[in-house]
Amino acid sequence: MSAAISPKLLDLYVIGGGINGTGIANDAAGRGLEVGLCEQADLASATSSASSKLIHGGLRYLEHHQFRLVREALREREVLLRKAPHIVWPLRFILPHQPHLRPAWMIRTGLFLYDHLGKRDSLPGSRRLRLDTTSPLKPEITQGFEYSDCWVDDARLVLLNALQAQQQGAEILVRTRCIEAREENGHWIITLENRDTGHRQIRRAKVLVNATGPWVERFIRGQTQRESRYGIRMIQGSHLIVPRLNTDERAYILQNRDGRIVFVLPYQQDFSLIGTTDRRHTGDPDKVAASDEEADYLLEVVNTHFQQQLKRDDIVATFSGVRPLCDDESADPSAMTRDYTLDLDAQSAPLLSVFGGKITTYRKLAEAALAQLHDRLPEMGVPWTATRPLPGGDIGNQHDFATRLVRDYPFLGEARARRYAASYGSLCLTFLEGCRKAEDMGKDFGAGLTQAEVDYLTDHEWAREADDVLWRRTKLGLRLDQAQQQHLAAHIAAHRQVMAA
Repeated sequence: MSAAISPKLLDLYVIGGGINGTGIANDAAGRGLEVGLCEQADLASATSSASSKLIHGGLRYLEHHQFRLVREALREREVLLRKAPHIVWPLRFILPHQPHLRPAWMIRTGLFLYDHLGKRDSLPGSRRLRLDTTSPLKPEITQGFEYSDCWVDDARLVLLNALQAQQQGAEILVRTRCIEAREENGHWIITLENRDTGHRQIRRAKVLVNATGPWVERFIRGQTQRESRYGIRMIQGSHLIVPRLNTDERAYILQNRDGRIVFVLPYQQDFSLIGTTDRRHTGDPDKVAASDEEADYLLEVVNTHFQQQLKRDDIVATFSGVRPLCDDESADPSAMTRDYTLDLDAQSAPLLSVFGGKITTYRKLAEAALAQLHDRLPEMGVPWTATRPLPGGDIGNQHDFATRLVRDYPFLGEARARRYAASYGSLCLTFLEGCRKAEDMGKDFGAGLTQAEVDYLTDHEWAREADDVLWRRTKLGLRLDQAQQQHLAAHIAAHRQVMAA
């Protein structure tokens, strides 16, 4: 099949639409570079939407002496709170203390370091707790500690970086895979294939960035015909979603006897998110799912701590992802570094490959990547992402913006106004424009999801299928029944046909 050739020589082409790929593309586009990005599936469809939804320094990383990573992550926590108040917000954590596990002095020392390693402008510090009969934990757990971290809507963080990159001139292609990248006269000739239509096209670029996550080694050897200088170890992390375990808005970090920790996080008002596991994954990164063994492990940890006892039947949903960690030959998956490694293969056509990383430090990873490429792309501008809000983030705070939405669009109701504020920020004003009553928003698919919102997501945020809307852009897959989901899928297909005509 012949491929259409793009005559323009781009500065940078990014393969991979997860948090690292979109973060690099966004930073580069904002520095005035000509940028393209392709993602073989949906944006954030793999590792980047299967996280524990936290912007955090990584309290447990202190035990493995990863002080640089923790310091950088703590500083980024403050940056992201300012950049994206619609999708990032403070979360208080309770760490129950049981003397037969980590001793109190060790926890106090760790929390002291956690409070002071990075700059902390807005988040309260840690404190010791005495737990009483109002606690959802078992009565014998009477002591604990409380500290601060942050929640993030991980998939929307990816989407907003892609959207901002596009606003600054980047081309973003979804469901488009790179089938070959070859060198020609010191540049890259990149062959792309649309996975829905089979249509092929070519892009030309000075530099190629491999941000394919779990596929990073496979891409180097397969598509570029080069050798990978680093290895990865794929670590599977699985999560459970269950009915809400606690009535307040605090999270729990549970210490297990094997030394691992498990989070119990408030999720979508009515649910708790439990995770994560750490187990070696040796199969296809596309085929990852929570095993019965992982589910039993997480339920056992929770049942050891909480008064409410969970069974398999209580599991509402599960999700799993593969974390592509740079292989440091550690025997313990929990001890493997979450830091990132950038490998620049500076042959005639430069290839920059991203190994590892964590969602909290994606912005610093992008800055480090562009610093490595500066000699090859000397025309790039200066770093800029630390201070500019992500799209929709110009709202002040969620509470005030939700109050404004209820005032200006009373037909929304408080629950939907809060969801819009915590997902879109000011972006929701795009699809609310001209709406004065509920009927103006078109079809109602259930759980407050309407045609106006869905059409916005397909027209402006690359949603192509019902799952893109339900699980990555809104999380309403937890609330719509099968018939409602089929109705949504039919509408999306029809709407896309109309728009393509």
